[in-house]
Amino acid sequence: MTVTVKTSSAVHAAGECDDSCAPGSGLDVATAARAAEVFKALSDPVRLRLYTRIAACDGETCVCDIQDVGVSQPTVSHHLRKLREAGLIDSERRGTWVYYRPVAGALTVLDAVRH
Repeated sequence: MTVTVKTSSAVHAAGECDDSCAPGSGLDVATAARAAEVFKALSDPVRLRLYTRIAACDGETCVCDIQDVGVSQPTVSHHLRKLREAGLIDSERRGTWVYYRPVAGALTVLDAVRH
């Protein structure tokens, strides 16, 4: 008994591939760049912890309430700045305190990655 196995290159060469194995269109350049920016901002564990603390609050939270993430205050400030630059959070200074809130819809670009 002889068994013949077709490799994927043989299937493609024979024209037997159907549309179900064709790749999708993928992300456009702008969406890919924005998604990468969001992924980069959230790829640091400290930034991810800070973002989830801010996003979990109703409304806004004071910086004094999110300091305890295992790094020094200057490092927290650095990570919060990176989150602001990525458009994930917004802030407002009131006296000596800064209040942070998540930017509505900032993570919706990541929905495009799943599809």
